[in-house]
Amino acid sequence: MSDQEHEEREKELVFEYALDAPPEKVWRAISIPAFRERWLPGEDLADPEPAFTAEDEEIHFRLREKEPPFVESTVIFHISADRNGGTVLRIVHALTACQNDRQAPPAANNNGLLLMRAA
Repeated sequence: MSDQEHEEREKELVFEYALDAPPEKVWRAISIPAFRERWLPGEDLADPEPAFTAEDEEIHFRLREKEPPFVESTVIFHISADRNGGTVLRIVHALTACQNDRQAPPAANNNGLLLMRAA
């Protein structure tokens, strides 16, 4: 694994849950705004519409913090059927923009000693 891939993985939170509900029911809970609003409020979303959807399989949402530095992230919900008729729900929360990732601009001065001339 390269250093860049390792850094990207450090910016992700991955959760996996085994649910007793069938995949169709879980898909409805994450894709229909009225149902999703109960556990993922619309004011937490950068955009109320999904950024990406693969029908009955995966849906992506963009989130943005309300306070500075207004960090943006993406939440990916991936569902798949398990052997018992239930669902495996995998949630990946990844930073897309982080204040700490930006490098400081170079100094406007040369940080050298200040010398004054005598008149």
